Amino acid sequence: MVVIGAGQAGLSAAYFLRRAGLANGSGFVVLDHAKNAGGAWQYRWPSLRLDRVHGLHELPGMALGSPDGSRPASDVVSEYFDRYERTFDLPVLRPVDVRSVREGEGAEAGRLVVESATESWAARAIINATGSWDRPFWPYYPGQETFAGRQLHTADYTGPGGFAGQRVVVVGGGTSAVQLLIEIAEQGAPAGTTWVTRRPPVFHEGPFTHEDGRAAVARVERAVRAGRPPESVVSVTGLPLTEDIVRARDSGLLDRKPMFERIAPHGVVWADGTEQHADVILWATGFRAAVDHLAPLRLRENGGGIRLDGTRAVADPRVHLVGYGPSASTIGANRAGRVAVRELKRLLHL
Repeated sequence: MVVIGAGQAGLSAAYFLRRAGLANGSGFVVLDHAKNAGGAWQYRWPSLRLDRVHGLHELPGMALGSPDGSRPASDVVSEYFDRYERTFDLPVLRPVDVRSVREGEGAEAGRLVVESATESWAARAIINATGSWDRPFWPYYPGQETFAGRQLHTADYTGPGGFAGQRVVVVGGGTSAVQLLIEIAEQGAPAGTTWVTRRPPVFHEGPFTHEDGRAAVARVERAVRAGRPPESVVSVTGLPLTEDIVRARDSGLLDRKPMFERIAPHGVVWADGTEQHADVILWATGFRAAVDHLAPLRLRENGGGIRLDGTRAVADPRVHLVGYGPSASTIGANRAGRVAVRELKRLLHL
C-alpha cells in the first residue's frame, strides 16, 4: 500500500493503516515530496498566527495541546505533524516527488506502480493525499502580460513587509484573500488596497453548525459524484465573521468591487472604463487538485474531475482520494482517511 502525501489527509490515512496492523516496509509506505513534516502548513506565510487560523483540526489519536497562539501557524503545525509521525512510527519517506502512477506490467501486473525520478513502488492499492498547494490557480485576463508592476499568488506571499507605499489589488473571495487584504492594509500598504471578487462575498453570521457543514460537504460531494472538478468545502461555507473581519468591514476596508475586465500596464480597468492604479496584483484565487501524476490511470471524466464514490475512484477501486473534494478540509480529511482504509481492507482482504 502506498500513501502519496503527508499532510493532514495522508497522515490520517497512515494512522488508520497502522491501526489496521500494517507494518513498515512490507505493509505500507508514505511518500511526501516536501523536505520536512508539515504538509502545506509549512509554506503558509510567517505572519499568519495560530490564533488567526480558520478551520484547524487535530489529527486522529493525538491532541495538538495548548500551543502559544501568537506563534506562526506554519511552525506550530509543522512541529505537531513531525511529533505525530514519530509518535506513531509512520513510515514517511521524503523528499519523494511522485511523477506518475501507472498500471503494472509483467511481474508487476495487477499492481499499481508509483514512480519518482529515481525509484518505484509496486502497490496493491494507493491512497492519494496530495492536496492542492502545488497547483495555485492563476486566472487570465486580457493585458495581464503588459502589467508593469508585480503579480503574485497566495502561495508566494511571505508577509506584509514588501508592500510599503504601494497600491495593492487583492483578487479573490475566500478567507485567505480577506486575511491578506487586512494584513496588507494594516501593516504593509498605507497607500491603499482594493478588493476585487467575481461574486459579492457571503459573510456567515454566528458559528458554523453541523447542518452548515453537512450542506457544504453534500454540495461538493454532488460535484465529484458527477465527475466535475470539485469546489473546496471552505469555498461554499461563506466567510466567517471573526473579530478581524467585523472590524475591517465596519471600517470600510472590505468595500468589495466587481471583477475588472482587463489589466493595463499600471492598473486594472473595469468594463465602464474606470481604471484603478496598482503597483501589485495579489491573486488569492485558490488552488486546483494536484492529481496530474494519476493521469496514466485515465481516471478523469469528461467533466474534468475524478468521479468518486466516497473516497474511491469509480474508475479504479484500488485508488482512493483523500483531501479531495468533500474531504478537502482538516476534519473531512481525518474522516476520509478512516473511510479509505476501511474500504481497502475489505477490497484487499486485510
